[in-house]
Amino acid sequence: MPVTRAILTLNSGSSSLKLGLFTETLETLALAHVDRIGRREAAMVIRDAAGARLPLPAAAPDAFATNAAALRTALATFEAQFDGLDVIAVGHRIVHGGTDHAAPERITEPLMADLARLAPFAPLHQPHNLAGVRAALEAFPGTPQIACYDTAFHRGHPFVSDTFALPRRYYEKGVRRYGFHGLSYDYITSELARSEPALHAGRVAVAHLGSGASMCAIAQGRSVASTMGFSALEGLPMGTRPGELDPGILLYMLDEEGLTSHEIATLLYKESGLLGMSGLSNDMRVLEASDAPRAQEAIDYFCFRIRRQVGAMAAAMGGLDGVVFCGGIGENSGRVRAQACEGLEFLGLEIDAAANAANARDIGSGRVRVLVLPTNEEIVIARGASAVLDL
Repeated sequence: MPVTRAILTLNSGSSSLKLGLFTETLETLALAHVDRIGRREAAMVIRDAAGARLPLPAAAPDAFATNAAALRTALATFEAQFDGLDVIAVGHRIVHGGTDHAAPERITEPLMADLARLAPFAPLHQPHNLAGVRAALEAFPGTPQIACYDTAFHRGHPFVSDTFALPRRYYEKGVRRYGFHGLSYDYITSELARSEPALHAGRVAVAHLGSGASMCAIAQGRSVASTMGFSALEGLPMGTRPGELDPGILLYMLDEEGLTSHEIATLLYKESGLLGMSGLSNDMRVLEASDAPRAQEAIDYFCFRIRRQVGAMAAAMGGLDGVVFCGGIGENSGRVRAQACEGLEFLGLEIDAAANAANARDIGSGRVRVLVLPTNEEIVIARGASAVLDL
Protein backbone atom coordinates (compact mmCIF):
# COMPACT_ATOMS: atom_id res chain seq x y z
CA MET A 1 0.00 0.00 0.00
CA PRO A 2 1.36 3.45 -0.86
CA VAL A 3 2.14 5.70 2.08
CA THR A 4 1.30 9.41 2.25
CA ARG A 5 3.73 11.05 4.65
CA ALA A 6 2.31 14.38 5.77
CA ILE A 7 2.60 17.31 8.14
CA LEU A 8 -0.65 18.21 9.90
CA THR A 9 -1.26 21.75 11.13
CA LEU A 10 -3.75 22.78 13.81
CA ASN A 11 -5.05 26.28 14.43
CA SER A 12 -7.35 25.76 17.39
CA GLY A 13 -9.53 28.68 18.54
CA SER A 14 -12.28 29.22 21.07
CA SER A 15 -15.05 28.25 18.63
CA SER A 16 -13.21 27.26 15.47
CA LEU A 17 -10.60 24.87 14.19
CA LYS A 18 -8.49 25.12 11.05
CA LEU A 19 -6.41 22.22 9.83
CA GLY A 20 -3.95 21.79 7.01
CA LEU A 21 -2.37 18.69 5.53
CA PHE A 22 0.91 19.13 3.67
CA THR A 23 3.49 16.90 2.02
CA GLU A 24 7.08 16.76 3.26
CA THR A 25 7.91 19.24 0.49
CA LEU A 26 5.14 21.56 1.77
CA GLU A 27 2.69 21.00 -1.05
CA THR A 28 -0.92 21.39 0.10
CA LEU A 29 -2.93 18.18 0.27
CA ALA A 30 -6.07 19.44 2.00
CA LEU A 31 -7.43 22.24 4.18
CA ALA A 32 -10.25 22.01 6.70
CA HIS A 33 -12.23 24.57 8.65
CA VAL A 34 -15.00 24.17 11.20
CA ASP A 35 -16.68 27.18 12.74
CA ARG A 36 -19.13 27.75 15.60
CA ILE A 37 -17.90 24.71 17.53
CA GLY A 38 -20.25 23.85 20.36
CA ARG A 39 -23.27 25.39 18.63
CA ARG A 40 -26.03 23.70 16.67
CA GLU A 41 -25.03 25.40 13.42
CA ALA A 42 -21.41 24.18 13.57
CA ALA A 43 -20.24 22.93 10.18
CA MET A 44 -17.02 21.59 8.67
CA VAL A 45 -15.71 22.20 5.18
CA ILE A 46 -12.73 20.24 3.85
CA ARG A 47 -11.20 20.91 0.44
CA ASP A 48 -8.38 19.28 -1.48
CA ALA A 49 -5.46 21.11 -3.09
CA ALA A 50 -7.58 21.98 -6.14
CA GLY A 51 -10.34 23.45 -3.99
CA ALA A 52 -12.78 20.59 -4.48
CA ARG A 53 -14.91 19.84 -1.46
CA LEU A 54 -14.25 16.46 0.16
CA PRO A 55 -17.11 14.38 1.61
CA LEU A 56 -17.20 13.93 5.36
CA PRO A 57 -17.50 10.42 6.81
CA ALA A 58 -21.06 9.10 7.04
CA ALA A 59 -20.69 8.95 10.81
CA ALA A 60 -19.69 12.62 11.07
CA PRO A 61 -21.73 14.45 13.71
CA ASP A 62 -24.27 17.06 12.69
CA ALA A 63 -22.71 19.39 15.24
CA PHE A 64 -19.22 19.49 16.69
CA ALA A 65 -19.35 19.82 20.44
CA THR A 66 -15.59 20.16 20.95
CA ASN A 67 -12.40 20.82 19.00
CA ALA A 68 -11.42 17.20 19.67
CA ALA A 69 -14.60 15.97 17.93
CA ALA A 70 -13.84 18.22 14.96
CA LEU A 71 -10.27 16.92 14.83
CA ARG A 72 -11.48 13.30 14.76
CA THR A 73 -13.83 14.00 11.85
CA ALA A 74 -11.17 15.83 9.86
CA LEU A 75 -8.67 13.01 10.41
CA ALA A 76 -11.21 10.40 9.30
CA THR A 77 -11.76 12.41 6.11
CA PHE A 78 -8.04 12.74 5.45
CA GLU A 79 -7.48 9.02 6.03
CA ALA A 80 -10.27 8.13 3.60
CA GLN A 81 -8.84 10.45 0.96
CA PHE A 82 -5.13 9.67 1.23
CA ASP A 83 -3.96 6.06 1.21
CA GLY A 84 -1.68 5.02 4.05
CA LEU A 85 -1.70 8.46 5.66
CA ASP A 86 1.30 8.79 7.95
CA VAL A 87 1.36 12.03 9.95
CA ILE A 88 5.04 12.65 10.67
CA ALA A 89 4.58 15.91 12.59
CA VAL A 90 1.82 18.14 13.93
CA GLY A 91 2.38 21.90 13.89
CA HIS A 92 0.34 24.11 16.21
CA ARG A 93 -0.51 27.77 16.24
CA ILE A 94 0.23 29.00 19.76
CA VAL A 95 -0.99 32.55 20.21
CA HIS A 96 1.38 33.63 22.97
CA GLY A 97 5.05 32.77 23.32
CA GLY A 98 5.87 35.44 25.89
CA THR A 99 9.37 36.88 26.03
CA ASP A 100 11.17 33.53 25.88
CA HIS A 101 9.61 31.70 22.93
CA ALA A 102 9.88 32.93 19.36
CA ALA A 103 11.30 30.29 17.01
CA PRO A 104 9.24 27.16 16.28
CA GLU A 105 10.13 24.42 18.76
CA ARG A 106 9.24 20.87 19.68
CA ILE A 107 6.58 20.63 22.39
CA THR A 108 7.50 18.97 25.68
CA GLU A 109 5.68 18.77 28.99
CA PRO A 110 7.87 21.49 30.53
CA LEU A 111 7.11 23.72 27.54
CA MET A 112 3.38 23.03 27.92
CA ALA A 113 3.58 24.11 31.55
CA ASP A 114 5.45 27.26 30.55
CA LEU A 115 2.89 28.13 27.87
CA ALA A 116 0.02 27.46 30.26
CA ARG A 117 1.43 30.16 32.55
CA LEU A 118 0.92 32.63 29.71
CA ALA A 119 -2.84 31.98 29.60
CA PRO A 120 -3.65 35.19 31.55
CA PHE A 121 -1.97 37.12 28.73
CA ALA A 122 -4.29 35.53 26.11
CA PRO A 123 -7.26 34.00 27.96
CA LEU A 124 -9.47 33.71 24.87
CA HIS A 125 -6.88 31.80 22.85
CA GLN A 126 -4.06 30.16 24.79
CA PRO A 127 -6.15 27.56 26.67
CA HIS A 128 -7.82 26.47 23.40
CA ASN A 129 -4.46 26.29 21.60
CA LEU A 130 -3.10 24.03 24.35
CA ALA A 131 -6.27 21.93 24.33
CA GLY A 132 -5.63 21.37 20.63
CA VAL A 133 -2.12 20.18 21.48
CA ARG A 134 -3.54 17.72 24.04
CA ALA A 135 -6.02 16.38 21.49
CA ALA A 136 -3.24 15.89 18.95
CA LEU A 137 -1.01 14.18 21.50
CA GLU A 138 -3.82 11.74 22.15
CA ALA A 139 -4.47 11.18 18.43
CA PHE A 140 -0.78 10.87 17.51
CA PRO A 141 1.18 9.50 20.47
CA GLY A 142 4.91 9.71 19.86
CA THR A 143 4.58 12.03 16.84
CA PRO A 144 6.59 15.27 17.08
CA GLN A 145 4.41 18.24 18.01
CA ILE A 146 5.74 21.68 17.04
CA ALA A 147 4.74 25.04 18.53
CA CYS A 148 4.65 28.06 16.19
CA TYR A 149 4.06 31.37 17.92
CA ASP A 150 1.78 34.19 16.81
CA THR A 151 3.84 36.69 18.78
CA ALA A 152 7.16 35.64 17.23
CA PHE A 153 7.00 37.90 14.16
CA HIS A 154 6.96 40.98 16.39
CA ARG A 155 9.92 40.12 18.60
CA GLY A 156 12.75 42.54 18.02
CA HIS A 157 10.56 45.65 18.07
CA PRO A 158 12.32 48.81 19.17
CA PHE A 159 11.78 49.55 22.88
CA VAL A 160 9.35 52.39 22.16
CA SER A 161 7.08 49.97 20.27
CA ASP A 162 7.30 47.36 23.00
CA THR A 163 6.70 49.24 26.22
CA PHE A 164 3.91 50.91 28.15
CA ALA A 165 4.47 54.04 30.24
CA LEU A 166 4.15 52.09 33.48
CA PRO A 167 6.70 51.61 36.26
CA ARG A 168 9.61 49.71 34.75
CA ARG A 169 9.02 46.68 37.00
CA TYR A 170 5.97 45.78 34.92
CA TYR A 171 8.04 45.68 31.73
CA GLU A 172 10.47 43.35 33.47
CA LYS A 173 7.53 41.13 34.50
CA GLY A 174 6.50 40.81 30.87
CA VAL A 175 3.82 43.49 30.74
CA ARG A 176 4.72 44.81 27.30
CA ARG A 177 3.40 44.98 23.75
CA TYR A 178 3.64 41.59 22.07
CA GLY A 179 1.57 41.97 18.92
CA PHE A 180 -0.40 39.08 17.44
CA HIS A 181 -1.48 37.66 14.06
CA GLY A 182 2.22 37.09 13.49
CA LEU A 183 1.74 33.91 11.44
CA SER A 184 -0.45 35.86 9.02
CA TYR A 185 2.03 38.72 8.79
CA ASP A 186 4.85 36.22 8.29
CA TYR A 187 3.00 34.73 5.32
CA ILE A 188 2.18 38.11 3.76
CA THR A 189 5.79 39.19 4.13
CA SER A 190 7.03 36.02 2.44
CA GLU A 191 4.51 36.49 -0.38
CA LEU A 192 5.69 40.07 -0.92
CA ALA A 193 9.30 38.87 -0.99
CA ARG A 194 8.33 36.32 -3.65
CA SER A 195 6.07 38.39 -5.87
CA GLU A 196 6.73 42.05 -5.00
CA PRO A 197 10.41 42.32 -4.03
CA ALA A 198 10.55 46.09 -4.46
CA LEU A 199 7.56 46.55 -2.16
CA HIS A 200 8.97 44.03 0.30
CA ALA A 201 12.08 46.20 0.54
CA GLY A 202 9.93 49.23 1.39
CA ARG A 203 7.40 50.29 4.03
CA VAL A 204 4.13 48.38 4.15
CA ALA A 205 1.09 48.62 6.43
CA VAL A 206 -0.67 45.25 6.55
CA ALA A 207 -4.27 45.08 7.76
CA HIS A 208 -5.34 41.63 8.97
CA LEU A 209 -9.10 42.11 9.19
CA GLY A 210 -11.35 39.35 10.43
CA SER A 211 -13.17 38.42 13.61
CA GLY A 212 -9.85 39.38 15.17
CA ALA A 213 -8.31 42.45 13.56
CA SER A 214 -4.98 44.21 13.74
CA MET A 215 -2.47 46.15 11.69
CA CYS A 216 1.28 45.86 11.45
CA ALA A 217 3.95 48.24 10.18
CA ILE A 218 6.50 46.17 8.24
CA ALA A 219 9.68 47.89 7.05
CA GLN A 220 12.12 45.93 4.89
CA GLY A 221 10.35 42.73 5.91
CA ARG A 222 10.50 43.33 9.67
CA SER A 223 7.72 44.26 12.09
CA VAL A 224 8.37 47.65 13.67
CA ALA A 225 4.95 48.37 15.21
CA SER A 226 1.63 46.60 15.79
CA THR A 227 -1.80 47.79 16.86
CA MET A 228 -2.19 44.84 19.24
CA GLY A 229 -0.28 45.04 22.49
CA PHE A 230 -0.22 43.13 25.77
CA SER A 231 -3.34 41.19 24.86
CA ALA A 232 -5.45 40.52 21.78
CA LEU A 233 -7.88 43.24 22.97
CA GLU A 234 -5.94 46.32 21.92
CA GLY A 235 -5.93 48.26 18.67
CA LEU A 236 -8.64 47.96 16.05
CA PRO A 237 -12.24 47.11 16.97
CA MET A 238 -13.01 43.45 16.20
CA GLY A 239 -15.96 41.11 15.98
CA THR A 240 -16.60 41.01 19.72
CA ARG A 241 -13.59 42.91 21.15
CA PRO A 242 -13.44 46.71 21.54
CA GLY A 243 -9.89 47.50 20.47
CA GLU A 244 -8.39 50.70 21.85
CA LEU A 245 -9.99 51.62 25.16
CA ASP A 246 -9.35 54.26 27.80
CA PRO A 247 -8.33 52.27 30.92
CA GLY A 248 -10.40 54.72 32.96
CA ILE A 249 -13.47 52.99 31.55
CA LEU A 250 -12.43 49.80 33.33
CA LEU A 251 -12.08 51.68 36.60
CA TYR A 252 -15.56 53.10 36.05
CA MET A 253 -16.97 49.60 35.49
CA LEU A 254 -15.27 48.35 38.67
CA ASP A 255 -16.05 51.28 40.96
CA GLU A 256 -19.33 52.68 39.68
CA GLU A 257 -21.06 49.64 38.18
CA GLY A 258 -19.59 47.09 40.57
CA LEU A 259 -18.66 44.63 37.83
CA THR A 260 -16.31 41.81 38.69
CA SER A 261 -13.13 41.19 36.71
CA HIS A 262 -14.81 38.11 35.22
CA GLU A 263 -17.81 40.17 34.09
CA ILE A 264 -15.53 42.79 32.57
CA ALA A 265 -13.52 40.10 30.77
CA THR A 266 -16.74 38.67 29.32
CA LEU A 267 -17.83 42.13 28.17
CA LEU A 268 -14.45 42.87 26.57
CA TYR A 269 -13.89 39.54 24.86
CA LYS A 270 -17.42 38.48 23.90
CA GLU A 271 -19.87 41.40 23.97
CA SER A 272 -18.07 44.39 22.46
CA GLY A 273 -16.71 45.29 19.03
CA LEU A 274 -18.99 45.08 16.02
CA LEU A 275 -21.48 42.99 17.98
CA GLY A 276 -21.69 45.40 20.88
CA MET A 277 -21.90 48.53 18.74
CA SER A 278 -24.47 47.18 16.31
CA GLY A 279 -26.52 45.12 18.75
CA LEU A 280 -27.00 42.84 15.76
CA SER A 281 -24.00 40.72 14.77
CA ASN A 282 -20.22 40.39 14.79
CA ASP A 283 -20.33 39.26 11.14
CA MET A 284 -19.41 42.03 8.70
CA ARG A 285 -21.52 40.38 5.98
CA VAL A 286 -24.63 40.64 8.15
CA LEU A 287 -23.88 44.26 9.01
CA GLU A 288 -23.29 45.25 5.40
CA ALA A 289 -26.61 43.70 4.40
CA SER A 290 -28.49 45.49 7.18
CA ASP A 291 -30.30 48.83 6.96
CA ALA A 292 -30.15 49.31 10.73
CA PRO A 293 -28.46 52.63 11.61
CA ARG A 294 -26.40 51.00 14.36
CA ALA A 295 -25.06 48.42 11.94
CA GLN A 296 -23.88 51.19 9.63
CA GLU A 297 -22.38 53.10 12.56
CA ALA A 298 -20.43 50.01 13.61
CA ILE A 299 -18.98 49.71 10.10
CA ASP A 300 -18.15 53.42 10.06
CA TYR A 301 -16.27 53.15 13.34
CA PHE A 302 -14.41 50.03 12.21
CA CYS A 303 -13.23 51.78 9.04
CA PHE A 304 -12.40 55.02 10.84
CA ARG A 305 -10.08 53.21 13.24
CA ILE A 306 -8.34 51.43 10.34
CA ARG A 307 -7.87 54.79 8.61
CA ARG A 308 -6.33 56.30 11.75
CA GLN A 309 -3.97 53.36 12.09
CA VAL A 310 -2.80 53.61 8.49
CA GLY A 311 -1.52 57.07 9.41
CA ALA A 312 0.05 55.72 12.60
CA MET A 313 1.80 52.93 10.71
CA ALA A 314 3.15 55.45 8.19
CA ALA A 315 4.48 57.58 11.05
CA ALA A 316 6.18 54.57 12.65
CA MET A 317 7.99 53.80 9.39
CA GLY A 318 8.69 57.34 8.21
CA GLY A 319 6.53 56.91 5.13
CA LEU A 320 4.36 54.45 3.25
CA ASP A 321 4.93 52.48 0.07
CA GLY A 322 2.11 49.96 0.28
CA VAL A 323 -0.99 48.77 2.09
CA VAL A 324 -2.04 45.11 2.11
CA PHE A 325 -5.50 43.87 3.12
CA CYS A 326 -5.87 40.26 4.26
CA GLY A 327 -8.13 38.16 6.51
CA GLY A 328 -11.79 37.35 5.95
CA ILE A 329 -12.99 40.97 5.90
CA GLY A 330 -9.85 42.38 4.30
CA GLU A 331 -9.99 39.87 1.45
CA ASN A 332 -13.73 40.08 0.76
CA SER A 333 -15.19 43.44 1.75
CA GLY A 334 -14.71 46.05 -0.94
CA ARG A 335 -16.74 48.49 1.12
CA VAL A 336 -14.44 48.25 4.12
CA ARG A 337 -11.30 48.60 1.99
CA ALA A 338 -12.65 51.67 0.17
CA GLN A 339 -13.99 53.34 3.28
CA ALA A 340 -10.82 52.64 5.26
CA CYS A 341 -8.70 54.36 2.60
CA GLU A 342 -11.07 57.27 2.03
CA GLY A 343 -9.43 60.64 2.64
CA LEU A 344 -5.87 59.30 2.62
CA GLU A 345 -4.97 60.77 -0.75
CA PHE A 346 -2.50 63.06 1.05
CA LEU A 347 -0.47 59.92 1.76
CA GLY A 348 -0.60 58.89 -1.90
CA LEU A 349 -3.22 56.25 -1.18
CA GLU A 350 -6.09 55.94 -3.65
CA ILE A 351 -8.41 53.09 -4.58
CA ASP A 352 -9.45 51.97 -8.07
CA ALA A 353 -13.19 51.50 -7.58
CA ALA A 354 -13.67 48.90 -10.31
CA ALA A 355 -10.69 46.77 -9.26
CA ASN A 356 -11.78 47.00 -5.63
CA ALA A 357 -15.35 45.92 -6.44
CA ALA A 358 -13.93 42.91 -8.30
CA ASN A 359 -11.72 41.91 -5.32
CA ALA A 360 -8.70 42.23 -7.60
CA ARG A 361 -5.20 41.65 -6.30
CA ASP A 362 -4.00 45.18 -7.05
CA ILE A 363 -6.64 47.79 -6.21
CA GLY A 364 -4.56 50.96 -5.88
CA SER A 365 -4.51 53.87 -8.31
CA GLY A 366 -2.12 56.23 -6.50
CA ARG A 367 1.55 56.32 -5.56
CA VAL A 368 1.05 53.87 -2.68
CA ARG A 369 0.43 50.28 -3.78
CA VAL A 370 -2.77 48.72 -2.40
CA LEU A 371 -2.99 44.92 -2.56
CA VAL A 372 -5.50 42.28 -1.51
CA LEU A 373 -3.66 39.07 -0.60
CA PRO A 374 -5.21 35.91 0.86
CA THR A 375 -3.28 34.95 3.95
CA ASN A 376 -2.21 31.41 4.80
CA GLU A 377 -1.27 30.79 8.41
CA GLU A 378 -1.35 27.01 7.88
CA ILE A 379 1.59 26.94 5.46
CA VAL A 380 3.63 29.07 7.88
CA ILE A 381 2.96 26.51 10.63
CA ALA A 382 3.93 23.69 8.25
CA ARG A 383 7.15 25.50 7.37
CA GLY A 384 7.94 25.86 11.05
CA ALA A 385 7.38 22.16 11.71
CA SER A 386 9.48 21.23 8.70
CA ALA A 387 12.33 23.45 9.88
CA VAL A 388 12.34 21.92 13.37
CA LEU A 389 12.42 18.40 11.92
CA ASP A 390 15.03 19.49 9.34
CA LEU A 391 13.09 17.88 6.49
